[in-house]
Amino acid sequence: MPRYDYRCRACGLTYELNRPMSAANDPATCPDGHTDSTKLLSTVAVATGASAPSTGGGGCCGGGCCA
Repeated sequence: MPRYDYRCRACGLTYELNRPMSAANDPATCPDGHTDSTKLLSTVAVATGASAPSTGGGGCCGGGCCA
């Protein structure tokens, strides 16, 4: 289930809610009970771990071994 970020306009609290995509724009009450909130634009960062530096080439056609 997707996670959405919201900010309460009344108290300034930023919080997350897990809810179906169909409910993404529904009102989201903050943990303090305020109902005036706005959905924030979320960004996603994907880390794939450490990678080795490129040595150029690689693969048959990428390395220039094809005739």
